[in-house]
This record gives sequence, C-alpha cells and structure tokens, in this order.
Amino acid sequence: MMPADLDLMIILPALLAGLLVLVTHIPLGAQVLKRGIVFIDLAIAQIAALGVIIAGVGDLDPQGWAVQGAAAAAAVLGALLLTWTEKRWPEVQEAQIGVMFILAATGGLLLVAHNPHGGEHLQDLLAGQILWVRYQQLLLPAIGTVLISAALFFFQHSLSRLGFYLIFALAVTASVQLVGVYLVFTSLIVPGLAVRHYVGKKRMALAYLVGAGGYAAGLVLSTLYDLPSGALIVWCLTALAVLVYALGPKPPGGLRTLHS
Repeated sequence: MMPADLDLMIILPALLAGLLVLVTHIPLGAQVLKRGIVFIDLAIAQIAALGVIIAGVGDLDPQGWAVQGAAAAAAVLGALLLTWTEKRWPEVQEAQIGVMFILAATGGLLLVAHNPHGGEHLQDLLAGQILWVRYQQLLLPAIGTVLISAALFFFQHSLSRLGFYLIFALAVTASVQLVGVYLVFTSLIVPGLAVRHYVGKKRMALAYLVGAGGYAAGLVLSTLYDLPSGALIVWCLTALAVLVYALGPKPPGGLRTLHS
C-alpha cells in the first residue's frame, strides 16, 4: 500500500484505543518508576490475561462482560497478593513480582495446551490486535479511564499501597484486552523513561506526546507495510522516546546517573 492509498479512518479506532491506554498508564507508569517496581505491570497484565484465558476455557463470549469480570477478578487477586507479599517480604518484592509473572504466563500455556487455537489466542493477548479494535469496544475502557483518572487526580497524594495496586490492576485489565501485554508494558514505562530528566508541566506533556506519536507512527507504518501493529508501535514509541531523551536536559554527573 502506498501513502496515497492510506485511509486514516481505518486506524482511528486503534489510535483512540491507544490514547485511552496512555491517559491512565503514563501517570501510573510514573508511580511504578518512583516506587521501583518496574515489572509489576508485566505481572498484573499477565495475570489479567490469565483471567481471559480461564474465561475462554469456560466458553464464555470473548466480548462479553463475563470475560471482563474474569480478567478484573484475576488482576485484583494478583494485586491483593502483591500487597501482602510487599508487607511480608518487602526486600524481595521485585523478585516476587517476577515469580508471579512467570506463573501466570506458564499457567496460560498449560490451560491452552489442548486448544488447537491456543497459540493464536496467546499471541493475541501478548502482541494484541489493536488494528482490529472497533468503536463499540472502546465504551467500557473509556468509562474505566474516566473513573481511574479521577481516582488518580483526587487521591494522588494519599494513595495507599493497596489502593495503588487495585487501581493499577483495574487499569491494566481493560488495556490488556485492547492492546496486549507488550504494549501495556511499553505504554507504562517507556514514556516515563524518556522524560525522566525533564521538570515541570513539560514533563507530563512530553510523555503524552511520546506515547501518542509512537502509537500514531506505528499504526500508520504497520498499515502501509503490512507489519504487526503491536510490535511496530513498541519500536516506534521506543525510538521516539530515545530521541526525546537524547535532546532533553542532561542529568548532573552525565552517564553515571543512567544507572541510578
């Protein structure tokens, strides 16, 4: 397909899905980086995906409320467990998050082992099918985005550990089914890394621009060249983040702070 043949209306629902994800994931990602629990998003996203797989084993409607409920229940249970482990063994919380991720991932493999379409389903949950998102699929995530954004705004200075994990779980539940596990992680972490040395209001504005630009570029290029949308968005978003970081303010101490 040549650029002149590209119909931007085809990618508009997918772009809106990406923007909905970014609205909540960029501020949540900033909290994740601040708390030093970077891989919590992968773990919770994988647990939510496991809930979707469990619902699928039960032959529930993939677009129905039961699947949404199963994914949310799995993510909330994962959040509650992580809250407990952080209280009980805080010094190894990152390792415990990693264990939960690998258990959820391998649990999904076991559940779809005898399903002839199991591999395809897992691939969809990991890489996502964002290009095929339709407007009707955005209603529930849009409602969730408004509620989660309100909670983050009103409780940003008084959010407990449990409150943060629960809000995080609910945000990830919807986004995993829209964009996949890989894009959930990228949306949470990469824009925050790109602007970590910026200050003031410019910091968050640039983070949103990095995220939106990455989604837009990835969707356009994937449509033009018939490449997997989710994977290409990850690369475009990361490339844009590297550029914004490179052009941004230099941290005191130079390269030494890159590993801080």
